[in-house]
Amino acid sequence: MNVPPGRPTQGMTIGQYLIQRLQDYGIHDLFGIPGDYVLSLYAQLETSPIHVVGCTREDCAGFAADAYARVNGMGALCVTYCVGGLSVCNSIAGAYAEKSPVVLITGSPGMKERQSNPLLHHMVRDFRTQIDVFERICIATTELSDPVTAFREIDRVLDACARYKRPVYIDIPRDMVDVAPQIGHAYFRPEEPMKAEVLQEAADEVAVLINRAERPVIVAGIEIHRFGLQDQLVQFVERTKIPVAATLLGKSVIRETHPLYIGLYEGAMGYESVQRFVEESDLIILLGTFMTDINLGIFTANLDPGKCVYVTSEELRVRHHHYRDVGLDEFFSALADRELTLANRAIPESIRPACEPYQLPTDSPISVSRMMARLNEQLDEETIVVADIGDSLFAATELVIRGRTEFLSPAYYTSMGFSVPATLGAQVARPQARVVAICGDGAFQMTGQEMSTLVRHHYDPVIIVLDNGGYGTEKKLHPGDWKFNEIHRWQYSELPKVYGGGTGYLVRTEMEFDHALQTAWDDRSGPSILQVVIAPDDHSSALLRLGERLGARV
Repeated sequence: MNVPPGRPTQGMTIGQYLIQRLQDYGIHDLFGIPGDYVLSLYAQLETSPIHVVGCTREDCAGFAADAYARVNGMGALCVTYCVGGLSVCNSIAGAYAEKSPVVLITGSPGMKERQSNPLLHHMVRDFRTQIDVFERICIATTELSDPVTAFREIDRVLDACARYKRPVYIDIPRDMVDVAPQIGHAYFRPEEPMKAEVLQEAADEVAVLINRAERPVIVAGIEIHRFGLQDQLVQFVERTKIPVAATLLGKSVIRETHPLYIGLYEGAMGYESVQRFVEESDLIILLGTFMTDINLGIFTANLDPGKCVYVTSEELRVRHHHYRDVGLDEFFSALADRELTLANRAIPESIRPACEPYQLPTDSPISVSRMMARLNEQLDEETIVVADIGDSLFAATELVIRGRTEFLSPAYYTSMGFSVPATLGAQVARPQARVVAICGDGAFQMTGQEMSTLVRHHYDPVIIVLDNGGYGTEKKLHPGDWKFNEIHRWQYSELPKVYGGGTGYLVRTEMEFDHALQTAWDDRSGPSILQVVIAPDDHSSALLRLGERLGARV
């Protein structure tokens, strides 16, 4: 990121400085919904180089900013006080849980308005209520209430966002936006606490373990994405010849056609051959991996800590040894400098079931597995796949992602409704990419109105709605004829007529899906929505495995 130190700030207002610093971090687009407490900042944004994308709901703006951050490196959104800010809590919580660097900016009542504690509209309890909430779900927060410290506070909070890859919160009272502090200021990035001798000792210990190992494996996770270490991972894997698996949250951390990639490691939820290969290893190097219940296959993974090296941006553990204040990227660089022997571990050809050639479609009813097999044929290195939770995610694990960082899903926080607004965020970050979203009908009914924004800005994603009349995952986890898992069925393929743009397709058979997908793929004039009607009892094999293991707990 280009963050120039010491830029002159004389005469800049607080709002102007904030906008400039966002651009320094590579943020060229911003999502949100205006409101009276933030209108003056919106006026500055509209006359700035930053492209403002208005959304239909604040939580959608949050999901869009999250996806934009995952693709671009950092994202931002701007909403009004409380009614806007509190509406985006769920999106920001998801970004925190999955380490997505999102800058949340909100307007608030002016400092002069707060005298005598008046009851102003949008206010809840007191003027700090919104800040108190976001202090729990952001890595850093600030209220720009003092011109003397405002620039420094902006620097501190944005640095925390970039460093820790988690969301941050900036509250700017509306009468502070146009204030130009009468004080000099220059940005200097703070030094991160790291002891060189600790870093070298940790790298030395891991290098010894690698050189001794007969059956090493790497399990790569989401932080490889977040910290932009994909190239370093590929170089390290190709240099050492150590086989590599990915977690579900980290899917596409390495292109899935790489000869040293063995598949997703997700405990007993995944393929038994991959689970056995990883767990029978004598050295398991977990790089940037969150040990969540989903990543661990609902805790069916069996990893011996005595064989593990666990490296994240927050922790470094080598077997039972703990090293403090060692960054993930610094450790990766130090390890790459060591003399390492080549791993001679063979990868069985049968470790991942080979993708069978897709058979010609028939007039048979479309199933989830056949739909994914056909979609798999369509993917290329420029495709971004966005998967909502439930069977949209589990079925999508069967897709082979050809590129890197091309699979977006809330696979840990698992918030329904992520996919359509996330599609918007991905399209804004990479307008020329072909974006495919896979969304359940329940999730679409939550946030599908963001299709309107996609139409407005002439983006052209392919959105696949799995229409099975309800919450299919919950039905599998809690079997029975329960009415609470059913939803009203919409005519999703007719929605482009409502939105005034795009094309809809109603799909019931394999032949219809084949035709609709190819036609939509070739159509770059606007968004396409494929309403894929599937049987209520049809599920992916991954969901069936999950239901068997999690159903008893539910």
